[in-house]
Amino acid sequence: MAHELLIENGKAAMMYVGDKVPWHGLGQKLDNPATSAEALKAARLDWEVAKVPLYMKGKKQYRPVKAKYAVVRTDLAKPEPLGIVGENYQPLQNREAFAWFDEIVGHGAAIYHTAGALGDGERVWVLAKLPGDICVKGDDVSHKFLLLSNSHDGESSVQVKFTPIRVVCQNTLTMVLSSGRTVKISHTRSLKERMEAAKVNLGIINEQFQKIGIDFQRLAEIQINKARLGEYLATVFPMPSDDKDAAAINRVKTARQKSGQLFETGRGNAAANIEGTLWAAYNGVAEFVDYGSTRRDASQRLESIWFGGGYLTKARAFSVAGKKAVEWKN
Repeated sequence: MAHELLIENGKAAMMYVGDKVPWHGLGQKLDNPATSAEALKAARLDWEVAKVPLYMKGKKQYRPVKAKYAVVRTDLAKPEPLGIVGENYQPLQNREAFAWFDEIVGHGAAIYHTAGALGDGERVWVLAKLPGDICVKGDDVSHKFLLLSNSHDGESSVQVKFTPIRVVCQNTLTMVLSSGRTVKISHTRSLKERMEAAKVNLGIINEQFQKIGIDFQRLAEIQINKARLGEYLATVFPMPSDDKDAAAINRVKTARQKSGQLFETGRGNAAANIEGTLWAAYNGVAEFVDYGSTRRDASQRLESIWFGGGYLTKARAFSVAGKKAVEWKN
């Protein structure tokens, strides 16, 4: 899948409110908080997809491909397939996904902060800011966000993730994948029924964010020295199995070194009660992933941070930090 933002008629398929997220400067800026319907239109996502039969060219005529379909946009005269899917695949329209998100967070309860599409429209997302903050220590707080992503290529499920953003540095704080903080719903024929059931689980959003706040506070209670920082970063960034892969080894060394520097110099990490803590170490990794990448443009960085390698790195960093907090508590 292409990782750049969808561009149509010279404009990026993206909207955002304000200017505080690292990849802003792309898409349409809105001065006021958006409703889901406004976000859908401003992000140029008010189109639908359809599952259409595939045909193979034979010697004399086209023949249907059994049990295989293309997902295409219905608003384009000559659409390219967004993906090839099976007969059980159930599309979820953008408007349906946004409306479902409205029901989860409550009408008027969230600010639709950014929304957009990647590639040719294969992946669509919406990021909603919820009321209230997560307070770690002193002035170190994180805003509460939920990220909904939906794919039209058959490669991933509908997902809702808890995605806090640290105010002082705008780090996107990724939660560990196995902790129950990511809801996934497959594009099967029971999609709509499973989405209804998921609303019950997501009804405890504030309770989940309270638990996340406790996790953050626990990390801020653990002071670490240089040796423990090295141990933490070595676990987050393990050496490749091929000890002759010089390029991979150098990437690991660079990640460790830069994350270690940000442990000390990262934005917000020198604050009282934060300096020298496991919380600062985790945020050093998050800041390296969000800002230290050599990716060519902001849309590639966005894809990595939310869905790709950056997301997995920060999920691992949070998981390792939680385990080390228990180990180093005494």
